[in-house]
Formats: sequence, structure tokens, C-alpha cells
Amino acid sequence: MKVLYLCCSVSIILLALSQTPFVQCLTTPASISGRELDAGDAPLPDLYEASILELQDGLDAGQFTSVDLIKAYFARIEEVNLQGPSLRAVIETNPSALEQAASLDAERAVSGKRSLLHGIPVILKDNIATIASEGMNTTAGSFALLKSVVPDDAGVVKKLRKAGAIILGKANLSEFAEFRGNLPSGWSGRGGQTSNAYFPHADPCGSSSGSGVTTSIGLTAVALGSETDGSITCPTGNNNLAGVKPSVGLTSRAGVIPISEHQDTVGPMARSITDAAIVLSVIAGKDPNDNFTSAQPPVVPDYTQALNTHALNGARIGVPRQVFLDGSDLTGNGSLSAIGLAFEQALDVIRELGATVVDPADLPSAEAIARSNNETVVLDTDFKIQINAWLEGLISIPSGVRSLADLIAFDNANPSLEEPVNFTSQSEFIASEATTGFTDAYFQSLSFDHELGGAQGIDAALKMFDLDALVLPAQGLTTVPAAIAGYPIVTVPLGFFPSNVTIGSAGPETVYPAPGVPFGLSFLGTAFSEFDLIGFGFAYEQKTKTRLERKAFPAAIPKTQLKDVMA
Repeated sequence: MKVLYLCCSVSIILLALSQTPFVQCLTTPASISGRELDAGDAPLPDLYEASILELQDGLDAGQFTSVDLIKAYFARIEEVNLQGPSLRAVIETNPSALEQAASLDAERAVSGKRSLLHGIPVILKDNIATIASEGMNTTAGSFALLKSVVPDDAGVVKKLRKAGAIILGKANLSEFAEFRGNLPSGWSGRGGQTSNAYFPHADPCGSSSGSGVTTSIGLTAVALGSETDGSITCPTGNNNLAGVKPSVGLTSRAGVIPISEHQDTVGPMARSITDAAIVLSVIAGKDPNDNFTSAQPPVVPDYTQALNTHALNGARIGVPRQVFLDGSDLTGNGSLSAIGLAFEQALDVIRELGATVVDPADLPSAEAIARSNNETVVLDTDFKIQINAWLEGLISIPSGVRSLADLIAFDNANPSLEEPVNFTSQSEFIASEATTGFTDAYFQSLSFDHELGGAQGIDAALKMFDLDALVLPAQGLTTVPAAIAGYPIVTVPLGFFPSNVTIGSAGPETVYPAPGVPFGLSFLGTAFSEFDLIGFGFAYEQKTKTRLERKAFPAAIPKTQLKDVMA
């Protein structure tokens, strides 16, 4: 059984080839409002931690504008993305962002804000489509898709724009959402290797690596990631964030470069559960361009109503130890044992908050999930069919790539761009290309997946032990049952590796574990149980405030604040 963390140095020559700047340079510090700073003004929010509500308060009060926000975030990206620690978290910024911000500022002045996301900058993972006229690419990190023209904005992007959000830029990712081959998390041909901000060159996890890193240190207000198996959950944990991997069908995947329609989902990655709930409330909902969204409940709740510090009081929370904890690297005396220790302490906090912890509450299918190869069969088959359809559906693509076979050939023909030393693998591409469509074996694997993850897995444990949710560390096999069943996961900060942890190798340029690198706690439930899971995550987050215990390493913390662009 393989865990797939899916959807989870670039030289000057590569930047020139892309003809798209990684960062929109700023030379004019003045705010469009022309205001002078006043010592008597209320304190401006610190962008490292600033919440959506804090930013909205400042915008409503006229302390600063959305133009100021865009300038400040651009400057912060400039400081650490390709300079200093070279985190390589942002693959490109939006050249239209300042113009959009000015328009939204004017609209706010006349008619007020559309929503809590009005004028708020959001970074998108680079597999989430935006229209070419805006000036950004959608490439999944690959030069093969550079300057390709998508037919429309992604469904979730349309919802963000309607709510008044500003697309700040595109985040780096594991190329093709970590489905190209045996490559390290956070590496793509276009973006290079994304690094964690909590220890130099630490693994950010993936595939939503850049979404995690940008949000973790305030290069954006919030970000969107995508998950097929682990790609929101793992980088949320590794970057000290709160994140929601929604049920398949709660958020639209239309306009998102696919792996599998049966597992792909799009969700928020934020510095707090509150911010994640605000974003999820905007992007959830039906989309005629994604028929899986027709299965969601008729009314999408306002997830901010789940933000209850007493949510765990009276709840029954189960601990599925078999396979996921017992005998794993998270227990015992190994380098990851700090996660297991912190998890046991988290269970005490959950009890203190009034929950009954049922321990163990094992999944009947746990051993079968660990042995199963069904997920690989499903993903390999789906990817070939769906990526071929994506490529054929592009309005234009200068590389001429129109199929998975073309992608493989492009990478082999352009090794300096796509296959530098130590980053040559295309094993997933090749395995997928070898599939022969929707065979009996495929449909059997798909059916088994749903049974193992759902009826014999998460749902079985919830029913057998009369549970409201399950809880596990975010690392390890935690994401697999929810992935194959299409069920949600809500993740919050759990802890950090100690200073004496043995540093391990995670890839040619990355390390893991490492001192100070974060890890997360995940609440899992049945389909469309996000409301309850958000409440449980919020109660735990507010009790522990783990995120605030540690910041990134000093060189990775941008210095630019709002006052610097407003002066």
C-alpha cells in the first residue's frame, strides 16, 4: 500500500523562457488613497497572522485599502520567494491584481462589501484554472502547459470572484499534483523545489506545497489547495495551518487539472479554522460543470456557524489505532515518535473539552486498506482518461501537447526544463499511460475502494462505536480511508518536532523530520460532515492555540508590513 500525497533551483534562463515573472515587482510605495499615517491610528494587523476578519475590520474602517494589501503581499513574496531563503512557494503573481483591488476598493466605498472575502487576496494552487486574459498561467508546474489557454475560470474561482476575492497568484506544487512520478513533494519543473518555512530546506509536504508555505508566513491571506489523497491534509500539518479537505462533490473540480474525479477535491488552507470556514462557505455549492456536486445536500451551510468552542462537549471521538498508529513510525522511539506523543496529549485535551474518547475504535477494513492496490488501479486509469480530456479541451497550447503520451515525450525531449538531475522520474505517467480504459478490474477496484473506505471503514467504525468523528495525526496512512471513500478531513496544528530530532532526508534538496517542523491533527467523518468536523477542530484549536507556539525560522519571515507600503 503506497500513500499518495497528491492534489500531495529555477535559473534566470528558465524565468526568461516562461516569459512570466514569478513576482510582480513593486516600485511605488504610496497607497492609492494618498493617506498619511497617523500615530493615533489603531494598530495595523500583522500580516504574518492577520485573519480575514481583522483585514475586513481594517478595510471597513478605512485604515488601509485592498490595493495596500496587494502591494504588501507582493513585497513579502519578493522578500522570501526567490531571494533570502528562496522558498519557491509562488510560481507567479497576478499582473491584474492591483487593478482588481482598486476596483473593489471603489465598490466598497459606494455599496459596501459583497462578502467577508471582498478585497481579500487568495493564492491558488497552479492546477486551478484562471482565464488567460488575466495574465496568469495554469500549468500544474509543467513547462508543457506554459501559455496554454483554458476555456474558463475554474468553478471555485468563479465563486471567489463573485464574493469579491482577489486572486493574488499561483502557488508552486508537486508537479501534476504529485502524479508525474517518484519526485519529492513541492518540486515542479517551472517552480523548482518549494521549502518549508519552519526549518531551512525542510519538506513542505504536498502536493499543495506552495499553498501551505505561502499561507504559513503571511504571503497571502488564505490559499486554495486540492487533494486526491493527502495533498491538503499533509501540507496543512507540515506548515502549521488549519485546512479542510472537503467531501468529493462539496466543491467543484471543474477547471481543475485532474487526477481522478472519484477522489479529487478543492479546499481552503488557512491560518485558522475561522478563515477556512469563511472560504469553504464561499466555494462550496453545486456547479453544473461538475456533476459530482449534485450529490451534496440541498443547502450548503454557513460553516462559520460551526465555530463553537463547546463543540466537543458531549461528542464521541474514536481513535482507529490498528494500522494507523499501532506499529507505525508515529509510535515507539523512532524519529517520528514526537508525533505519537503529542497525539496522546491531544486526546487528553479532547477529553478535557468534554468529549468521550473511544480508544481504540478500529476500522474493520484497516488491514485490507493497508494491503490494497485498488487505489492505484483507479487513479492510474482515471488520470489517463481525464488528463487527455483536459489537454484536448484547451483552446490552445504552444507546446502541442494533447495527450498523456505527448506529456511523457515532451519531458523526455526537454530534460533541462523537466528532467534535471535527481528529478527525472515519470513513473506515474508511464503506469497511467499503460492502462486500457474502464475495464472490469477498474470497476471492481473502484467498488472495493468505496467499501473499504466507507461502509467497511469510516462509516463502520462510526456506527459500531456510536461516534461523531475519528481523530488521528495528519501524517501516515490517515488520509487513505477518506480519500478512497471521498470523505472529509479537517486538520489543525498539533505540535512541532523537538530541537534534538534526528534530521532525515526527504529528497535531493529537502529534509524531514527536522527541528521545529510542524505536524497536524486530523478529524475525519462521513460524507458531508464538514460542519461537525469544523466545530471539533475549532474547539481544539481555540483551547490549544498551537499555531502561536512557534514561528518560522527568522530568514523566512518577511519584514514588509502594511505601514511600509502606506508610508
